[in-house]
Amino acid sequence: MNIVVAPDSFKECLSSRDVALAISRGILDVMPTAKVFNLPVSDGGEGMLDAIVSSTGGDSIFVEVLDPLLRPIMAQYAIVQDGRTAIIEMAKASGLELLSEEEKNPLLTSTYGAGQLIKDGLDRGCTKIIIGIGGSATNDGGMGLARALGAKFLNDQGEELPDGGGSLEDLRQIDLSRFDKRILGCEVLVACDVTNPLTGPHGASMVYGGQKGANQTDLHRLDKNLAHYAVVIKQCLGVDVVDVPGSGAAGGTGAAIISFLNGSLVSGIELVLETVGMEKFIRKADLVITGEGRIDGQTLQGKTISGIAKMAKKHQVPVIVLTGKIEHPIDAIYKIGVTAVYAIANRPMTLKEGIGGAAVLLEECTNNIMRTIDCFRAV
Repeated sequence: MNIVVAPDSFKECLSSRDVALAISRGILDVMPTAKVFNLPVSDGGEGMLDAIVSSTGGDSIFVEVLDPLLRPIMAQYAIVQDGRTAIIEMAKASGLELLSEEEKNPLLTSTYGAGQLIKDGLDRGCTKIIIGIGGSATNDGGMGLARALGAKFLNDQGEELPDGGGSLEDLRQIDLSRFDKRILGCEVLVACDVTNPLTGPHGASMVYGGQKGANQTDLHRLDKNLAHYAVVIKQCLGVDVVDVPGSGAAGGTGAAIISFLNGSLVSGIELVLETVGMEKFIRKADLVITGEGRIDGQTLQGKTISGIAKMAKKHQVPVIVLTGKIEHPIDAIYKIGVTAVYAIANRPMTLKEGIGGAAVLLEECTNNIMRTIDCFRAV
């Protein structure tokens, strides 16, 4: 029996790789002769880097960069086996995970470190850059990222702006005379399942600024600043980004990638599935097991399970989903190709207990599922 194991991470609990390993143990305990293909995935947010590297191989690169508050840290990205493609997870350099609650402040935080990772990839000869922009701590419109590549953001005195989204109100000119033109010869793809515009009630600041540390006064200021930023981008670069779906991703970093890097925003899960070569494995599979920490209304909106289920349905392969929590109703999930959904908890338990025992729960749940399948195979 050929079984593809392709889960996302269980956030704040297990990486996608660890989830896949736990599921595989549950399979092989019952069916030791099964051929199991571990292909952990991600929808483009946190965990994308590990998911792609564990599936495709490649070299992990560690670089000293500046974190969201411009402190030196070591951040990781990867170059896959072709030697030309860099996989960059923005959160590794510019993510919320790098800050304490007290340090979160989108008026000050910068995407500069993410830009440094891109520059290092260029220095190593990469001609294709894949960027996952989930989990950012920033609302600077990607100004820091572009600055790391040589762009200058100037006020009316010709002085460079301080980092952070709070300074964009003083932006008057963008100078690209020293911008790293190598990036314009690259294919830049951004794994992005967010369709938010740059500004407005559904924009970067108003929707996501709060979780990055902004209060209500800050939110309105940041939103106004990004609107002004868009005006200056149009004046200086001739690019209108304000209403482009996804331009508000990662605190407006989507707008910078479109404007400065000539990048394309694409479905995160579709990009990851293509990069790991998922379809060639599913085409030959008898069963696909996937999963994520929670099944809810967003599961159908371009997330991991949706992408995998649609691909498996195309090849008439059944899909089993394992999850830590089911938020009803989930009837629609069965229409996209999912065969069954299982919550892994086997008794009443606290969240802490569920997180601490997730690997064992995944293994035991998989074990029981495979015993049921094996029973019917024997009939």
